[in-house]
Amino acid sequence: MTFYHYPDLSAGSFRATALVKALKEINPLIQLDIMTTLPHRYSSFCAEAPVKEEKDGVKIQRIKLPAHKSGMLDQSLAFCSFARQVRHLVIKNDYDLVIATSSRLMTAVLASWVASNKKIPLYLDIRDIFADTIKDVLPKFSAFFAKPFFSMLEKWAIKRASKVNLVSPGFAEYFETRYPQQKFSYFTNGIDEEFLNSQPKSKPDRNVSSPLRIVYAGNIGEGQGLHEILPGLANRLSEKAGFRIIGDGGRKNLLIKRLESAKVKNVELLPPMTRDQLIEEYKQADVLFLHLNDYEAFKKVLPSKIFEYAVMGKPILAGVPGYSAEFIRAEISNAAVFHPCDELDAIKSLESLSIHDSSRGEFVDKYSRANICRDLAKDILSLT
Repeated sequence: MTFYHYPDLSAGSFRATALVKALKEINPLIQLDIMTTLPHRYSSFCAEAPVKEEKDGVKIQRIKLPAHKSGMLDQSLAFCSFARQVRHLVIKNDYDLVIATSSRLMTAVLASWVASNKKIPLYLDIRDIFADTIKDVLPKFSAFFAKPFFSMLEKWAIKRASKVNLVSPGFAEYFETRYPQQKFSYFTNGIDEEFLNSQPKSKPDRNVSSPLRIVYAGNIGEGQGLHEILPGLANRLSEKAGFRIIGDGGRKNLLIKRLESAKVKNVELLPPMTRDQLIEEYKQADVLFLHLNDYEAFKKVLPSKIFEYAVMGKPILAGVPGYSAEFIRAEISNAAVFHPCDELDAIKSLESLSIHDSSRGEFVDKYSRANICRDLAKDILSLT
């Protein structure tokens, strides 16, 4: 069970797709029913996919959702539609195991309901701490009522699971102290094959842009906080760098308004792209940019974008806190970390980078998604 699956553009989609491949490689006879959605990650990008698909023992049921624009209310309504249809689809079928990869908690809750209803084991792959994050992304009044509710749902889902994988080791303290009886594993995000094939083999002969070409690709939401950092940072670097922002999300309009208000001229906003197009953008970049908003909950996360950026061999400028900052400093060469939403610290970190491409072979070998998902798949199948 996954809210996103190929050909949708999201970390959940890439992880779920790789996991299915790994499960089939380990046991070709396994029968998989995948409950997911038609591509909907961004309203401005819509890939075509069949509602039903069946091949080599893998059945994919893609559920059509009502239109939404990444707002909290319309996403909630979209998930309610998904949950209602999933319950209808699974009710007549028998399964041996339920697997769910979940970011915003409710996919995990839905999977827990299915496993309870069928009285079968449940394996949860948790990619975010929604009950902890919600206090930062909602207004205080709404969060006051929402946090206890989602904490209750989290408790029910985690305790129902036979085993839980946490995508970030930074989640350990939160989950292990709350659920000491649960079994946890830690299989992180990783690097997909498309990016592995595009990594630089050695330092290429490439001219650095003047001004510098800084590329960001991904969601433009409250969690990324681009509207907080980019207007001021771009203006301070108006003669030194130009930004290419690729993606969509719930805070894109706010970002546009703030860029216009600050009279920013060196930021170009581009719609979501296919992965092949994105790789070409990365190759033309001088620096790859990453940012998370300055929220306490984000000190625990490990964004999948880090792995995607690292394999390209580009200098990385990352405004991230906590575990993400520690991971980048320890694992990725020629990457500079600054405090989220701090323009001056960002400029200082940018100046510390060496503007050239380089291979990160050791990192790539360690964090191949195929290898990580193979180990994750083995862990899942140990429950059967």
